[in-house]
Amino acid sequence: MKMKGTKRFLSFILCVMLTAAMAFTAIGCNGRQNGENAVSEGEAKTYSDGDILGEGDTEFLFTVVDMEGAETHFTIRTDKKMVGEALEELGLIAGEESEYGLFVKTVNGITADFDKDGVYWAFYAGGEYAQTGVDATQITQGESYSFKVE
Repeated sequence: MKMKGTKRFLSFILCVMLTAAMAFTAIGCNGRQNGENAVSEGEAKTYSDGDILGEGDTEFLFTVVDMEGAETHFTIRTDKKMVGEALEELGLIAGEESEYGLFVKTVNGITADFDKDGVYWAFYAGGEYAQTGVDATQITQGESYSFKVE
């Protein structure tokens, strides 16, 4: 008879612990604790649509188009001179340096892996495929820049 009561008690304790673990996981996945604006994903961060990011005198629009075609729009404020510098400083992009400049692999927490999925991040300036890399593109006040999975 004692074993039956002990098993029930242990089952109850286990249920409480699992419920607490799920609650803490849900809070952690939300990433908006204590006024935080972003969740770190490796070296890059994830921001929400419509966020205004950074501080500075120069402002530009930035759009991320993911693998499903969903768009996330940001307003970036910075004193940096190059688009790549501003986006890296905010943690919006991450990648590897190559002989051609920064090879962007992660944008707004989304990784495009050409070796695995055959897709990559394409950089656009003013709606056109950029003629220079993100780290070699000077910021123009009010211009729009974007990364799209292709």
